[in-house]
Parts: sequence; structure tokens; C-alpha cells
Amino acid sequence: MTLDPQAEKLLIGMKEVGAKSFAHMTVPEARLACWNFVGPQGTPEPVAHVDDRFIPGSTADLPVRIYYPDGDGPFPALVYFHGGGWVVFNIGIIDATSRSLANRTGCAIVAVNYQKAPEHKFPIPLDDAVSATDWVAENAPELNIDSSRLGVMGDSAGGNLAAVVAIMARDNDGPALACQVLLYPPTDADVDKPSYLKNAEGYALERRDMQWFYEHYLNRPDEGNDPRVSPLRTQTLSGLPPALVVTNEYDPLRDDGRLYAAKLQADGTPTTYRDYPGLIHGILNMRGVVDASTTMHDDIGTWVRHTLSLPASQGKGASL
Repeated sequence: MTLDPQAEKLLIGMKEVGAKSFAHMTVPEARLACWNFVGPQGTPEPVAHVDDRFIPGSTADLPVRIYYPDGDGPFPALVYFHGGGWVVFNIGIIDATSRSLANRTGCAIVAVNYQKAPEHKFPIPLDDAVSATDWVAENAPELNIDSSRLGVMGDSAGGNLAAVVAIMARDNDGPALACQVLLYPPTDADVDKPSYLKNAEGYALERRDMQWFYEHYLNRPDEGNDPRVSPLRTQTLSGLPPALVVTNEYDPLRDDGRLYAAKLQADGTPTTYRDYPGLIHGILNMRGVVDASTTMHDDIGTWVRHTLSLPASQGKGASL
């Protein structure tokens, strides 16, 4: 399929204003530039309640923001790890996305501000993700959360973290997770797959950007062989919670998600795989400018509600 016209318009606009790829920025420049992703998410929707907290992480206390949908609870919950190559983005930038996800999934969305590389390299962001998931499970009653309907979710690098958290929960007697939502996740540090080469430049996220992210995230290149970095290399993906894996046609990470979904299915984990034609990386955070982003949010909500046996979406929250 040809490139989605609205996504193409966005890319043209980025080029016209001289937007640089991450690989051509310093880390501080990249973090500042990421605030430009607030507008494309559209107007933040109301939710029933937002709770800001600090929780214990692997080496420091972590900010988390919990978005509650309308209703009385106890709510199912998704521990949400945002994207940004383990280096950029934060829970403030993705506020509008988190609100939409809470409303569409019917879940409390626990957005986690895990520590970032290069100041905090592997495995610290992953350890923070594990700690946050454990904390939500352990404190579920006080949070008005149903621990039997707890899942993990992430987009891009956050999808990598969510996938590995699910594996580690299985292997280390962690929380019994009810689902995992993996949106265009990097699942293997090999950046020579066909989709990396075919979509290397011109589609927002570039192959050299992923090389830049891995260079900042890893202490040394051979850590890319570690299944905690490259979950596609995990010996078996059996015994994991039901998975939704999403990819986009014009995304360097398309093969990472496609191959991971195939391995999940082959190893017996219930898996729904959805590849969105014509779309680019980061589409989850583009509801204000690309209509297909809203479709993706709705699709995620439908899958989560079905998987967690929740009623159909009632739309936007009532207040706040």
C-alpha cells in the first residue's frame, strides 16, 4: 500500500521545518525535540481521575501517573512503558495518549517514567519496568486495581520493555500477567533485517536512529545478544500471557514485531498480530493528525476489553 496521505503530510511538514533525525542530535537536543510530539497527539481527553506518585525503582524512586477511566473499580490495569529508544520521552509528553488508552481499554493506565540511558544504561530501565510492575501488583487493593487483570503495555522501546517484563515475570515467579500489548517493539538488536533496510530513511524513525539508541542503551555491543535486550532470542516464548503485537508497514521495526509475533504463536502463546498498511513508526502518538492513529487506539481498546472480559467501550471519561 502507498503511504497514508496524512502520515505523508506529517513527514513533509517535518522536512520543511528542518527536523533532524535523532542520530544527528545530542541527547539533550533529542529530549527537547521530543516535546514536539505533544501536539500531534491531539486534545487530551478527560478521564475520571489522575493520580501522580513516586514509587521505588531499581536504583531510584520513579514518577508514575495513573489514569483511571470512568467507573467504580477495582479496575483492570495496564502498566505502560512509553517509547523513545530508552533515551528520550517521558510520561508528561505522552499524557494525551495515556488518557485515550484509559478510556478505550477501560483499564487504569499506570504510565511509568523509567530511568533513561545513557545516564542509566541497560539493565536499569528494564529493572525499573520490572519494579514498577511488581509494585502495581503488590499494591493493587490500595490502588483500586484488580491484580487478576493486570497486563503490560509499551510502544517502541517501551514495547521491548513490556515484552521482557512478561518473560521475566514468567521465569522469576512474578505477577501472573493477564495480557501484553506490544506496539511496534524492537525485539532484536540486529538492525540488518529487510524492514530496517527497506525503511532505512524518510519515515520518521530511521535505521541510524536505532543504531544511535542501542549505542546509548547498551554498555557494550555484545549485550545485544542478551535476551533481555533481544527477546526474540529467548529460548521459548511459551507460557506467556495473551499478546497483541502491532506493526506498521513503513517502519524499520516491522520485522522485529512480525517475527516476535510469529515466535509467540509458534511457541503456543495466544497472539493477535496486526500490521497497519501505509503507516509509520510512532503512530500511537499521532491521533491529532493521522486518523488511522485513532483506529489503532480503538483496536487496542477492543482487544484489551475482549481479552480481559470487559464491556464495550463507553467513550470518554466524565471529568478531569
